[in-house]
Amino acid sequence: MSEANIDTTIIGDKIVRVLKTIYDPEIPVDIYELGLIYDVLVNEDYEVKILMTLTSPNCPVAETLPLEVEEKVKSINDIKNAEVEITFDPPWSQDLMSEEAKLELGML
Repeated sequence: MSEANIDTTIIGDKIVRVLKTIYDPEIPVDIYELGLIYDVLVNEDYEVKILMTLTSPNCPVAETLPLEVEEKVKSINDIKNAEVEITFDPPWSQDLMSEEAKLELGML
């Protein structure tokens, strides 16, 4: 039995590039730089599971943002399926934002 060789670096880069095209409607920074993406897992069948959070449980895009993430990640060649799981543990805070996001928002 041979293991399928997945180049997780290439797949991961493609996923990150897609995530950087999705923006929180209230903050002009993409969801990746905002720190909303906690984990991205890819299995040998090219199925992706993304663990993410929202800026708050009452986020106005709580229904649509996870679907947008799933649809855009599924659109990547080689990806068979994508599933988003929302968590609030740990809750999102500004500490999770990248330096780039903080700079963009004038926080540095």
